[in-house]
Amino acid sequence: MSVSSHVKSLVAAVEKYEKLLAEVSEETFTRTPPDGSWSYSETFSHIFQSNLVSLIAVEKCFLGTGVFCEKRLSFGIWAILFIGRLPPGKYKAPDRLASMVKKISKEDAANLIVKFRSRLADLKGKANKADRYQAVKHPRLGLLNAKQWIRFIEIHTIHHTRQLKRIEAQLTSARQI
Repeated sequence: MSVSSHVKSLVAAVEKYEKLLAEVSEETFTRTPPDGSWSYSETFSHIFQSNLVSLIAVEKCFLGTGVFCEKRLSFGIWAILFIGRLPPGKYKAPDRLASMVKKISKEDAANLIVKFRSRLADLKGKANKADRYQAVKHPRLGLLNAKQWIRFIEIHTIHHTRQLKRIEAQLTSARQI
């Protein structure tokens, strides 16, 4: 798939976040599920702040300020990018990103989405023009080039839409008790 098709898929996923944001109350948005996992608010904070950091990596690849890397991806990382899914299970956010997660308001979440969409629009064409040997290190996946970073952002964003469904189920079951 091309960067353009990955961006289209990513934009469709972001539209799901926007729809949820429009439908839930501020109180529901910030409520912590009974199991103590992240609220909608914390999930939005994580995904869009992480995505903005990831777009910085795309820009570094385009500007040539990453590292030169001719090494191929390992089979496992290649498979994640090819299949478009992270392996099953829960993942702990890297410390740098986990420290950024906080409860935010619906307005803050909407502003993060606007900022992300704007940066994505600025960088999507640049990802195609970036040197494929310019890479920036991902905390778990290793060195990725600009196109691989765009693909990762897409996968990561879609991964968290499943988390939103789990939060909804937890909050719904808590209301029924």
